[in-house]
Amino acid sequence: MSTLVTNTITGLSTAANITIGSTPVVSASANSLTIRGEGSNQTSIQQGLCKAWIHLTGSGTPAAADSFNVASVTDTATGRYTINISTDFGNANYTCAGMSGNDGTTTGDRGQVIDLTPTAGAFALRNIDTDSTNPVDDTNILLNFHGDLA
Repeated sequence: MSTLVTNTITGLSTAANITIGSTPVVSASANSLTIRGEGSNQTSIQQGLCKAWIHLTGSGTPAAADSFNVASVTDTATGRYTINISTDFGNANYTCAGMSGNDGTTTGDRGQVIDLTPTAGAFALRNIDTDSTNPVDDTNILLNFHGDLA
């Protein structure tokens, strides 16, 4: 077995490809890096990454238990929060997916509902008990965001 140790790989042109055997594995060009996925499909590294996420402790004083690219959380009312993004998205056309719940001792279904139109730098949400549709501060609110950063 051989080991290659290097700090820089330089392509012969502006578009560099990394090939293992006869299979191109990674392609790079200006502001774009793709990797070979299933079959012959290509996956954009920039497009496929989660750009922000948060594990929000929504009960008591809301706070991020852990997060990435989240500047702060604003508690606007019971079950209502604004997630302030550190590095803005390029526009408001990003996606957010998540789930919420307590510590396993409370019954009932939970879910997040978008409360306001998202902006490039913030996402407002309302967390509700879907059985009663009442807003609720859950112990664990988990969200992730995908889209293009500014």
